[in-house]
Amino acid sequence: MASASARLFLLCFCFHRFRQINDNLLEAFIHLVGQFDKHAKIAANDAMHLATSEASTNLLAAGEVLSLFVDESIADDCPFSTVKTRAFELLDPKAFPSVADYLRNITFDRLAFEWAYFAKLSMAIKRNLRHLFKELDFSGRVDEAPLVSAITLMQEQLRQNKSLRQADSSKLPEAIIPSALKKHLYVETIEDGERRKTLDADRYEFLVYRLLRNALESGDLYVNHSNEFRQFEDDLISDARWEHKDAVLAEIGQPFLTTPIEETLATLRAKLEDRLVTVNQRVAACVNTNIKVVGQGDKKRWSLIYPTAPETSNTPFYSQLPGIAVADLLRFVNKETHFLDAFEHVLNRSVKHAPDLRQILACVVAYGTNMGLGKMAEVSGLSHASLITTARSYLSPDTVHAANDAISNATAELPAFRLFNIRDELHSSSDGQRFETQIDTFNSRYSPKYFGWDKGVSACTVVANHVPINAKIIGTHEHESHFVFDLLYNNTSDIKPTRHSTDTHGTNQVNYLCLYASGYSFAPRYKTVQKKTASLVGFNLPSQYPADMLIRPSSKANEELIISEWPNVQRILASLAQKDTTQATVVRKLSSYARQNNTKKALWELDNILRTIYILDFIDDVELRQSVQKALNRGEAYHRFRRAVSFINSGKFKVQTETEQQVWNDCARLIANAVIYYNTALLSKVYEQKVAAGDLDAIAFIQGMSPVAWQHVNMFGSFEFSDDEQSIDLDALAAKYADSVFWSNATQPGQGDLFD
Repeated sequence: MASASARLFLLCFCFHRFRQINDNLLEAFIHLVGQFDKHAKIAANDAMHLATSEASTNLLAAGEVLSLFVDESIADDCPFSTVKTRAFELLDPKAFPSVADYLRNITFDRLAFEWAYFAKLSMAIKRNLRHLFKELDFSGRVDEAPLVSAITLMQEQLRQNKSLRQADSSKLPEAIIPSALKKHLYVETIEDGERRKTLDADRYEFLVYRLLRNALESGDLYVNHSNEFRQFEDDLISDARWEHKDAVLAEIGQPFLTTPIEETLATLRAKLEDRLVTVNQRVAACVNTNIKVVGQGDKKRWSLIYPTAPETSNTPFYSQLPGIAVADLLRFVNKETHFLDAFEHVLNRSVKHAPDLRQILACVVAYGTNMGLGKMAEVSGLSHASLITTARSYLSPDTVHAANDAISNATAELPAFRLFNIRDELHSSSDGQRFETQIDTFNSRYSPKYFGWDKGVSACTVVANHVPINAKIIGTHEHESHFVFDLLYNNTSDIKPTRHSTDTHGTNQVNYLCLYASGYSFAPRYKTVQKKTASLVGFNLPSQYPADMLIRPSSKANEELIISEWPNVQRILASLAQKDTTQATVVRKLSSYARQNNTKKALWELDNILRTIYILDFIDDVELRQSVQKALNRGEAYHRFRRAVSFINSGKFKVQTETEQQVWNDCARLIANAVIYYNTALLSKVYEQKVAAGDLDAIAFIQGMSPVAWQHVNMFGSFEFSDDEQSIDLDALAAKYADSVFWSNATQPGQGDLFD
């Protein structure tokens, strides 16, 4: 490589790392501000409950105090101090204010307590947030000028190692203080014998931090040298390129983007309005038997009966197969798919010697099973030092991903693969699976529901026809819906789904539109679809639909806004399709509720139209609901398999970087892919034999089987990574077990758990 090119690559890497570090600092800042807010709210709740409890507990004593006023044993000329002494004997003086407020029905001032709590935490706030705040350069829009001014003034003070208390409080922009908070940010002071209200510097500082956090999340403020928090316009196709808009759209080749929006809306109008009429007619005529209607007139209510589909894995067929060690299985799969060819040395052509395939396989198994290289060296007889060298030289996110693609592509070529299509289409699903981390990384976060007091990450995986075609490690604090389009569009395998399903966590305000524009049908599963029908849209006003229509729109789609903003919408969708930016970042910004403009509203309007059409189909088509459930079941089956592969160390990641997490996860996916290929290849042989014999019952049974099975694969014990190729005769195995008594009994009653 030329020295000039090397320097250029080094500079690019440094700049990328600089932006990535800024992202980490910003996420840390946002997280810490949120934690301080959270602790203040918890403390306020506790204080409110304590005050209420103490007041109610002291009510009996307060009643005794009130009875002193009508106590005839107390003379009228008795000094008040005497009565006061008796009152304090009945009720502690410190309890009087809370009891008095309780009796006067004065509610607990939560805001006052929270801001007083922030004042107590001022030292912790300064210690944790100041060093992050002063090192970042923020920019903002015109309407955020007061906040930008406050940030600039504070940064000038802090960068000169001066306290904010030393700043002239009259120069601090007070326009950023909400009216409801003014009484909490000013404190009374006495100067020259006069009472004055002055701005509390510590409280003002935290207010700026909180407003900055909100502005960063909404996109009103940004950091130019950042990936996640830069200006939204920087994520889009540049102005210079967009001047050649027609050429860019032609290159993308998506009909949705090149068709005039008026034609698209006319098509969607006809489809939506027709579905509204048809669905309601079928419900009224009791044709749709999966909808249960109760009540009469205005009190009529409905509920949807959801399909139940059994999940399959490790079917009895696989228990009859001879056991095979995972090392032998991987060598066999490599012989068929040549996936090891994807493991190129990090120095590429500079290396003259051929890679040691035994070492690479050992590293893949060590990472994929969570065993680690040290333990692998003990059980395999390979040198620990050589395994470390091999892992550093050959195992990277790119090489392991390419190896997975090689196996996935080979699986797609097998005859049995197309048998797993759902309703004659390639129907995929994605979901996140949580894994605990033993070592803290930046993306490992607390999640009490999954990890208790520990931290972890989430592995989002796309599964199509049982094959895990793409995966990504994200933090548990990140929303899975932001990565749905990213995972699908950046799938580099030859397996290209046409319909994609998620659970409710995979839905947001823009996923219907993003997937539709790229040629996918988005088909999520809703637990309570009735709630979703409350936000259906139509092309007419709600009052223009028949009063007896059970399922009806609640608002009218804004066609004028969509048409006027279509050029901007085109640019956003084209930017996603061109991969000029990380799709998850753009989707996160678009689906945020914090900041809205006309372009975002137009995007949401289009998404609402597509969502309405899908929900109507989902209600009316029981086979669609079953297909969605089946696709999601396959994802869950893969998750069980993935968990079984990483059996060591309780499935916990014990790596130090996010890159290592991705490599270890993709190694586990590679092992799973290899087993799925092996099972699919065997089923293909059986299928071909049954086709030749004309055994239609057996063919139908094979179609219902799942290749996600591992009971015949030995993941435990010692590992022998020899140079000898494993000889596995699939034809002989298929001939032996295809004629077994299993096939004659498999389709008998009681065997329904074998079908997916």
